[in-house]
Amino acid sequence: MRTGRPLLAAAALAVVTTTAAYMFGPGATESPAASEKKTTTAAAPVAACKPDARYPKRQLRGVWIATVKNIDWPSRTGLSAERQKAEYVKILDSAARRNLNAVFVQVRPASDALYKSSIEPWSQFLTGKAGKDPGWDPLPFLIEEAHKRGLEFHAWFNPYRASYDANVAKLPAAHPARQHPDWTVKYGDRVYFNPGLPQVREHVVKVISDVVDRYDVDGVHFDDYFYPYPGEGGQFNDKAAFTKYGKGKSLAGWRRDNVNTLVAEVDKAIHERKTHVKFGISPFGIWRNKSNDPSGSNTNGMSAYDSIYADAKAWIDAGTVDYVMPQLYWSRGFKAADYKALAPWWAGAVKDSDVHLYIGQALYRVGAKDDKAWTKPGEMSAHLTLNRKYRQVDGDVYFSAKQLLTNPLGAMDRVAKDHYGRPALLPLMKDRGGQAPAKPAGAKASGTTLTWTASEGARAYAVYQVPKSGKNCQGTDARNLVAVVAGPSFTAKAAGTYLITSLDRLHNESKPVKVRVDEI
Repeated sequence: MRTGRPLLAAAALAVVTTTAAYMFGPGATESPAASEKKTTTAAAPVAACKPDARYPKRQLRGVWIATVKNIDWPSRTGLSAERQKAEYVKILDSAARRNLNAVFVQVRPASDALYKSSIEPWSQFLTGKAGKDPGWDPLPFLIEEAHKRGLEFHAWFNPYRASYDANVAKLPAAHPARQHPDWTVKYGDRVYFNPGLPQVREHVVKVISDVVDRYDVDGVHFDDYFYPYPGEGGQFNDKAAFTKYGKGKSLAGWRRDNVNTLVAEVDKAIHERKTHVKFGISPFGIWRNKSNDPSGSNTNGMSAYDSIYADAKAWIDAGTVDYVMPQLYWSRGFKAADYKALAPWWAGAVKDSDVHLYIGQALYRVGAKDDKAWTKPGEMSAHLTLNRKYRQVDGDVYFSAKQLLTNPLGAMDRVAKDHYGRPALLPLMKDRGGQAPAKPAGAKASGTTLTWTASEGARAYAVYQVPKSGKNCQGTDARNLVAVVAGPSFTAKAAGTYLITSLDRLHNESKPVKVRVDEI
């Protein structure tokens, strides 16, 4: 439980809203040459440094990898396991090359599984047929390859979507929507689980708990989908559940309570199992408009609170999420939902709480002709520059991986050049615990290769290069951080003094050890 606090016109945003809805080695022995190098394991003194905002020490940098409709991965159904692996690794390499440190991978698009499950059927987005075994369990590979590259792995679930086809008869016989038709509501051309039913909440918690128990995930993630977006299918028919469970509340208030209850139950279940696993949500970017609520944002678009019953402020105040990641998919100056208005509003929403704020960035919008701002290569980079004004903003996540590869207008390279010139450690969440491992032992240089003995409990190691001036800013920011590596070795590209620290899975950091490389 985190510490909470005491307590366009909608039509203008329809196009953006619809699109957003898819969101959806051991050390080597020392050689004679190495023994001549000057090495020491004494902790380096930390000189007084003024933090440089260009090089934050800790910052989340992530990308969403959507599997629904094969948006990002796999690129199409029916690929061989080897082809699926190759495509995934290509995405990860692109992320790592730009100094990202997290991936949010959709493992449950619609009451299906991109992993071996006894609770829900195999996803159709792997083989082309729901329930068909792909012949391997992708999830261990997906997690392991991410960790090899210093990327946190967040398992992304959609809680209430049951099927992309309103014809439930097409689903596998063991699908929960066929086993429990009374749990479902048809809405437009899709089927949803009814959020008002305790049995549905119990099922969702069971699915997520199963993944947390069996797989080494770093986080659990929900996107913006709760109750369906308006206009997709008329009225959402949950009258019977409301009559049974409403207990005198308004329909809207009851629906918000249903979502809030699920969020709290998922939070509790995750952290009862594994304290270190993070839980967060990426809500639609407008909580409420100021015209609806004096505490809302200066916007004029769809309200998540009123339209899909997602009350992000309630989650923040209750401390039932570790982070919020609002999808701020609009440009600076967009009249109905100006990025310049929304970023500070969300910064204020988490202020004085322990809930982290990351911003969902619309990489998929770059190059769009319906908004002149998105035709400019620097628009997205400018968002991150603006974010620096608000200390509550702890990072950014990009939708989605397809555009990470295609790099429209060179915008992602621009972001990397302007903001990700150095790696960054993950932001620390005190309630997720952890502790710094022992500092690396036996550090030495052999030619250009630095090696050390692996520290117990270390997930990774940070390598800093002290500048020729000798001014050591390792404890202040990332200006001297040259790499975060998964194993106990690093190849130096320049002579000089290096500092190495051990990091646990949450990036609690040890004191540094010092190694000198005299020649390259």
